[in-house]
Amino acid sequence: MARPRWQRIRTIGNSRVGRRWDQFVALWASLNLLWVCFDLSYVPLRTFWLQRNLYPLPSVPLALQLSWLPDITPSYDPVKGIEPHRETQAFLDRFEQLDQSMGSGSAATGLRRGQVQLTQEMIQDNPFLASGGSGTLEKIKNRLRQRANLPSAREAAERLLSDDWLQRHSWTEERLFWRQQILPLVATNYWRSIDENGRPTDHFWRGDLLLFQSVFLVDILLRVVRIRRRVPGLSWGGALLRRWTDLPLLLPFWRLLRLIPVVERLQTSGLVSFEPLRAVVSRVVVALLAVELFEVLALQLMDGAQGLIRSPQWPQRIRRLRSHQSVAARNERELVELLRIWAPLLLQQVAPRLEPELEAVLSHSLQQSLQGLVVPPGLRQLQPLLQIERGLSRQLASGMVISLLELSRNTGERLQQQDNQQIDLLQRFVDRFWEELAASLENGLALERSQQLLCNLLEELKLNYLGQINRVGINALIRELDELMVPQENPEAPRPTAEGQTPPAPAKHPL
Repeated sequence: MARPRWQRIRTIGNSRVGRRWDQFVALWASLNLLWVCFDLSYVPLRTFWLQRNLYPLPSVPLALQLSWLPDITPSYDPVKGIEPHRETQAFLDRFEQLDQSMGSGSAATGLRRGQVQLTQEMIQDNPFLASGGSGTLEKIKNRLRQRANLPSAREAAERLLSDDWLQRHSWTEERLFWRQQILPLVATNYWRSIDENGRPTDHFWRGDLLLFQSVFLVDILLRVVRIRRRVPGLSWGGALLRRWTDLPLLLPFWRLLRLIPVVERLQTSGLVSFEPLRAVVSRVVVALLAVELFEVLALQLMDGAQGLIRSPQWPQRIRRLRSHQSVAARNERELVELLRIWAPLLLQQVAPRLEPELEAVLSHSLQQSLQGLVVPPGLRQLQPLLQIERGLSRQLASGMVISLLELSRNTGERLQQQDNQQIDLLQRFVDRFWEELAASLENGLALERSQQLLCNLLEELKLNYLGQINRVGINALIRELDELMVPQENPEAPRPTAEGQTPPAPAKHPL
């Protein structure tokens, strides 16, 4: 299969500096694509980057600690306009004060009452709704209910921070519950600001413009200049259009389309070769499209032929083949010229070689015609009389064939000569032939029957041939492509057939 032009490994510049620049831009574009993917997935995956816990099974509370990953949320939250939510941040700050004041008597009691009030307000107001984390609040409520063994989350929060509960359970144990089960979920909530256009704040474009798109713009301009130098007659607009695949690198939207120019630059710079992957994918796709396209085209051609055959305008179209009704004047005598070439060929070369066969056919026909005329029926049992009849038939047939062949040779020689009157006569003969054929089709039943038979023939061809294409399938085409494209270890080995069987080896003849 032919490789697309953009897949061929080539460098824009022949110098070493040009090659290094191409490789740098390819790596820089790859880094930009990775940053784009990270930026698009940051908000949905912010909880992961905040806690750095991986849950393989969502329905099972099994977490894999990835503490070796850095906490990037403090650095990247400002890029997306993310700030701590007031209610949940107040809840976290109040809990830190409560944890530090436990054991100080009345101060701790007041803080516990305030913590209960904040918990109940959080359950009632649902501050997670703005960040799309309503499921997080449900997790908090479920864990509070399970811990206190109560059906109400608000009553469970009040009970877990009551004096009776803390007298039966140590604060060290309760602190672990709050810090491991509740506070991490509360910390995932955030508030995202909105810009003047009513959209969530996103400062990604600033870094993208300064660090990456400026480099891409310089590279595109350099490529356009090189194209202009290589093709001096090409306009600047035409040279820029030749680099249309680089447009996603400069677009602030649909940023995932940058995959196309990134792959192109990695391929052309020689850093990565995508040819094996392209060959595997395109082989299947092209085979599928080829079969589908051929089926559609073949079906359209056959349907068009059936439409022409069913048309009642056959006699009129046959009459248009006459010379004085021909559309193109320069093609008027094409059929006559063909007759002048083929008639001598048939009469002088082909017919004489058929002399034995013509004699046999004509002798048999004469014998059947003379049966009962030369030898009466009562005397046909006599073999000598029958031999005389057969000899007479052969002699008559031989004489007639010799006369016909001599006439055909003379006619062929005559047709080879340049004769304007002869050409006119042939032209009149051809015109009269088309006229009589059209009149016969109009006056008889041959036209309708011929149309019916030809349409039935095409219908059987559609059912059998197109169905055979489907039965053969794509696997046979792919196997054939493998045999053509992949070099074989033993070229002399027999190739497998379409059914997967190896044909038998040819027999060896002794020397």
